[in-house]
Amino acid sequence: MSIEIAPNQTLTFTVKAVPPTASKVKTIERLMWMQPTIQKGMRDLQRRRRQTDNHTYIRAGRPWTNRKRATRLQRCEAGQEFTLAVTPQIVGDLKSVATWLDVRSA
Repeated sequence: MSIEIAPNQTLTFTVKAVPPTASKVKTIERLMWMQPTIQKGMRDLQRRRRQTDNHTYIRAGRPWTNRKRATRLQRCEAGQEFTLAVTPQIVGDLKSVATWLDVRSA
């Protein structure tokens, strides 16, 4: 890794390989979800699910909602790229998974 991960930068990350543990995969996916374009997509999906996709019916005299499964817009797979504005809160997470990420300036 040639670039030091420090706050107040915009960096692009590429997943080199999928980490062996589920916790590291979840950390990378959580970082991927911080992109503004992905957040907008999640908000749009949230609105659609709330308005049309959930099926509500009466069960035991009360409304019961059969909800759709959460959609993953990003997955931790080799070759996936994401760009983040690095903040002090996420530097530790980025450093903990830096072994599986290539870093370059955006």
